Amino acid sequence: MGDLDLQCVTDEWVPDDRAFEHWVATALAGRRDDWEVAIRLIDAPESQTLNRDYRGRDQPTNVLSFPAALPVGVTLPLLGDLAICAPVVHREAREQGKTAEAHWAHLTIHGVLHLLGFDHMDSVEAEAMEAEERGIMAQLGYDDPYQTEQPLA
Repeated sequence: MGDLDLQCVTDEWVPDDRAFEHWVATALAGRRDDWEVAIRLIDAPESQTLNRDYRGRDQPTNVLSFPAALPVGVTLPLLGDLAICAPVVHREAREQGKTAEAHWAHLTIHGVLHLLGFDHMDSVEAEAMEAEERGIMAQLGYDDPYQTEQPLA
């Protein structure tokens, strides 16, 4: 049984709650039956602050993942939190020639995989994570997120 806490603090368009629930549940299918995830949909200033404070990068970013740090021996379904920056998602979708919905789905899945421990710090990890993302996106009916089209001029 999954539980999604969705917080929207942006004026920009974002997909509805059901879309996020579907994307998270699909990313976790076969991995976790019982889960809790919080997703905060934010604007650029909040993203920049979080990115600076937690990653040392003083600029907004698309998605930040904060895995739950549970004490040893504590077993809860809590996976962690995601912060997704709406203006960055929309800008990247335009630049990459993708629909906003597809890019929202991809970044949600990308963040959830980080909560599960996937990373892309080296080429081997990146290839494994991208393969997982491609498979989940295909299962959802979306194109390969790493094959971008050039936007029309």
